[in-house]
Amino acid sequence: MTDSTRTALVKVPAVTLGFWIIKILATTLGETAGDTISMTLNLGYLIGSAIFLGLLIALVAWQIAATRYRPALYWATIIASTTAGTTMADFATRSLGIGYPGGSALLLTLVLVSLFTWYRALGSISVETVHEPRAELFYWITITISQTLGTALGDWLADTGGLGYIGAAAVFGLMLALLAAAYFATNISRITLFWAAFILTRPLGAAVGDFLDKPIDHGGLALSRPLASVALAVAIVLLVALLPKRAAKSSSR
Repeated sequence: MTDSTRTALVKVPAVTLGFWIIKILATTLGETAGDTISMTLNLGYLIGSAIFLGLLIALVAWQIAATRYRPALYWATIIASTTAGTTMADFATRSLGIGYPGGSALLLTLVLVSLFTWYRALGSISVETVHEPRAELFYWITITISQTLGTALGDWLADTGGLGYIGAAAVFGLMLALLAAAYFATNISRITLFWAAFILTRPLGAAVGDFLDKPIDHGGLALSRPLASVALAVAIVLLVALLPKRAAKSSSR
């Protein structure tokens, strides 16, 4: 397969500043939308997980079947993964009773296993190699587990770490800033930095989402979850429409 052919087949976006802005907004939307289903509509974590996981599976299948990078489809799939991650993390840490430390440890292990299996199977875990079904499947599995991990980490720090939602958001924001500094000032693997940043944007979004919709006496703003979700969705749609629509550069390794 030629480089030009692989470029045409890569179906994930270039990792730019715009990518990270939309990703953070998507993770925040995942928190508010997940809480809308499980809490506001009182469907519970298990039913909420089933709804969003079913939607995610359908979107991933569509994404894999697509012949080129489609921004709207890609970001819809990301939102589905982060929303499913919200309800699945809440189900694991609360309904199953394993708590935030247990849930975070389990999910971190699963992320590392997914990345290791991906690397052993295809020789690379770079997003630039996502131009075949197997790589895409590993990509979306890893992303979904990382979104779930991020939710558990965000809730752990905010709820039991004593920092509150703003404090937790500040901590994860600082960690992302340090990763950005490492990107520009060191030779640390760009792939390692990408996945670390991808994981950390999720707890940042979880903390911000909780800050928006949780009760005032719990440290939140008590905004309407459905309205906050709609506002975030509109912002994402506008950014996806306005920002350059470039797929990642292809790589065979």
